Amino acid sequence: MSMFNGLRLAGRSVKFAARQLAAAGLSASVLLGAFAEASAAPRSVPPGNRNAEQPAIPFASARRTAAMRSTYDAKFERVLGVLRRDTALISDIKRVAARYDIDPVHMIGAIVGEHTYNYDSLDSAQSYYVKALSYAGVSLNFAHGGVNVTDFVQKPQFSACNTGATQNDSNKLWTCYERVWDSDFRGKSVDGTRYPRTNFNETFFQPLFSGQSFGLGQLSPLTVLKMTDRVARQSRMQRLTADNARDVYQATMDPNISLHYMAAIIQDAIEAYRIVGDVDISNNPGITATLYNLGDSWNRAAQFRRSGNTWPQENYYGWLVNEKLEKLRSLL
Repeated sequence: MSMFNGLRLAGRSVKFAARQLAAAGLSASVLLGAFAEASAAPRSVPPGNRNAEQPAIPFASARRTAAMRSTYDAKFERVLGVLRRDTALISDIKRVAARYDIDPVHMIGAIVGEHTYNYDSLDSAQSYYVKALSYAGVSLNFAHGGVNVTDFVQKPQFSACNTGATQNDSNKLWTCYERVWDSDFRGKSVDGTRYPRTNFNETFFQPLFSGQSFGLGQLSPLTVLKMTDRVARQSRMQRLTADNARDVYQATMDPNISLHYMAAIIQDAIEAYRIVGDVDISNNPGITATLYNLGDSWNRAAQFRRSGNTWPQENYYGWLVNEKLEKLRSLL
């Protein structure tokens, strides 16, 4: 077990854990329950899939694949082929995974899952470097209806997000903004303005593109902003802000940066399930891939804890990762 995977809540700052749990909007009972069981080692999720058959694949993914006149098996093998040839990228994945103290197969699983189901194809790492450079001279900003997102979140509805410890944790801050958008603005008329039914990321963080995620790791700008403090702590990279959209887009596109954000997302998910769910998912790449695909790991860990289920279950995306794990590990 790695040093990170051996962490216990008792060995962490209780104040830090409380901030993370509160960021997910968890109840006091969940907080107290997590702390009460903190001294016990979490149960390790067994390897492999809990579902005998692959869970249903969303229609949007099936439609994209059919439009390409392709199959999931063909896309999977193509992604594997690209990764197998790009030995420099595999070396970078191993290096970044070691910095974040996670098994690199988690990162491989996330890349393969995204490009098998949620994106048309995987380009070489070099092509992503080129794409990242192409944004360097483009004027970008995160706004809706002419209002920059950094100004929008100063509205009184966001006052709880803009005070106290929330300001000191990018994941907590942007999760709070996202939840207020969903509860107070999404699809509603506020002060004479009608707001779209789209989510926070789609509304404010897509100034030039119709897709919701980009690059090798298929990251969204909002996810990058959530993870920027975690990445800055462990990589010494600069902390990103919504005021500099160009740097945020570069983080989604440039593998030198985006690999760190991928690792941070996976590390965060493992931590959430260890602290809140009282299970260790670090040895089950199908579960971490599922959470990479779905997001909101802290809230999902709380839902799992309340469900009474013995183990968390993989979705269609994570199921593939576990089913093909031997092939994925062969890349390393």
